[in-house]
Amino acid sequence: MKSILISGANIVNEGEISRKDVLVKEGRIFSVAPDLSEWRAQVDTVIEAEGLHLLPGIIDDQVHFREPGLTHKAEIYTEAKAAVAGGITSYMEMPNTVPQATTLALLEEKYATAAARSLANYSFYIGATNDNVEELLRVDPARVCGIKVFQGSSTGNMLVDNAETLEKIFAQCRILIATHSENDHIIKDNFERYHQEYGDAIPMHLHPKIRSEEACYDASKRVVDLARKYGAKLHVLHISTGKEVDLFDAGIPLEEKRITAEACVHHLWFSDADYAEKGSLIKWNPAVKTAADRERILEGVLKGHIDVIATDHAPHTREEKAQPYTKAPSGGPLVQHSLVAMLDLYHAGKITLEQIVEKMCHHVAILFEIKERGYIRPGYWADLVLVDLNRPWTVTAENVLSKCGWSPFEGHTFKSQVTHTLVSGHLAYANGHFDESQKGQRLAFERKPF
Repeated sequence: MKSILISGANIVNEGEISRKDVLVKEGRIFSVAPDLSEWRAQVDTVIEAEGLHLLPGIIDDQVHFREPGLTHKAEIYTEAKAAVAGGITSYMEMPNTVPQATTLALLEEKYATAAARSLANYSFYIGATNDNVEELLRVDPARVCGIKVFQGSSTGNMLVDNAETLEKIFAQCRILIATHSENDHIIKDNFERYHQEYGDAIPMHLHPKIRSEEACYDASKRVVDLARKYGAKLHVLHISTGKEVDLFDAGIPLEEKRITAEACVHHLWFSDADYAEKGSLIKWNPAVKTAADRERILEGVLKGHIDVIATDHAPHTREEKAQPYTKAPSGGPLVQHSLVAMLDLYHAGKITLEQIVEKMCHHVAILFEIKERGYIRPGYWADLVLVDLNRPWTVTAENVLSKCGWSPFEGHTFKSQVTHTLVSGHLAYANGHFDESQKGQRLAFERKPF
């Protein structure tokens, strides 16, 4: 493996920004120091990083890469490349594929595919169903990121709506439980009301009325109550309402939290005012809601109620998205643009660089207890991303790397650009060019028993 010297970068790490050099050897961070110029003649590659900012590689705890079975939308190969170009070095992928990853055997098939095809590091959730609790109990916490529970039906429906099953999962499973929390009964009642009025042509701006605040809060409160009852480790994904934020504690060290929450980039960026222009391109589950919800979610991120920021990257084709409301699927591609979107919020004065790194790198590593990643520390794997904060570029269909070929950000000019991405010490991406000679690694977890 090639040795790499990153010279003169502004390192954003552990709450500080400092100008230092970083030496990478054998895939790991060998040294971080103000001056490592004595290594210049000995390394294979020198990256001149003067004026650039060096961050730990982004860890995305929620993506849908659609393989197997839905590869007309996306593949592990294409979406991992898009992720790396966006500064994401590790991802955790969801089980609602075809077939659904609800057994250890099917899960290992996905790991084998990623080992052969993923440019980024990877882990996969096992999916819960109403009747696979015994299989969930066989999961090795050191090798799998977590269990995914869908409380609301969504793309590739895996709804867990049996109360007894939910109780068993929270009472018996000793691994992180990640939930998609929406009350399906409330959603169905809302849908029927609007469907009677509009038929299949329900206006897109009514999506947050159908997948409503009440549906989200009810389901999130239910799993929070279950986690408290049984002492389970719960992670509630993609918080979309301001009301939900108050379900989660702030002011507690993340290492001590049993109940955590995630915000997604689209809920921090868009609001219901954007349906008029974007339509189904911003149709997600749970729905993008009001500007007040968006601001409250960001406040929750900054104050510590919400612990991590992710994407819920979930591509569909343009043709699928162009269908009427009742047929247009929810979800969209985000991995290529999540970091630069957050950097735009930094430029707008809404979040600091240190907070972005905390929520997209450090906290994901802490929450999932990922081994030797998420920080710029000697001995850790060299998952690193260099960004130029002042290199504007405009998103077009031609520069979208996700297989679906579109982005909700098309036409937007980002202020910052990812220049280099190292994955486990391998320079996988540099100024628009990929080196695919080395694939990513399976994430390992150092978990304390509970």
